[in-house]
Amino acid sequence: MSDKLKSLDDLFQEQLRDLYSAETQLTKALPDMAKEARDPRLQQAFDQHLIETKNQVARLEQIGRGLGLELSGHTCKAMQGLVAEGKETIAEDATDEVKDAALIAAAQRVEHYEIAGYGTAAHYALRLGHTESAELLRQTLQEEQATDTLLNNLAKNYINAKAM
Repeated sequence: MSDKLKSLDDLFQEQLRDLYSAETQLTKALPDMAKEARDPRLQQAFDQHLIETKNQVARLEQIGRGLGLELSGHTCKAMQGLVAEGKETIAEDATDEVKDAALIAAAQRVEHYEIAGYGTAAHYALRLGHTESAELLRQTLQEEQATDTLLNNLAKNYINAKAM
């Protein structure tokens, strides 16, 4: 984090930079996860979320433009760690079924991080009177929650059972 955080607006801007970095990193990681997934529905979920993630990056860029804020130049260390864990999952020597369950677990960690980040940023935006930004952030939050639910349903309804 920056050492110049003196107001909620400063914190909001820092959160936007962090989310932008996180989403940018994820656009590079999702294709590898989709390629590694063996279950067609899981592959499709990762492919669909890549499309959503690219749209989420575009939304953040729209917010940045509207606020006159440069979003690049910051690195989200939390997402770096989550992506690194995802790469470790991909490298594991596991059966296809167990690998798919592990990929879901890794992806849900990412989703939970993003849900927390977007929920916080949307609240800050609303508090600061950035209603358009708040709406865009809530739209992304809803997508992240839907992806988490989809992954959870895939795991609970059959992938985890196949991994036993």
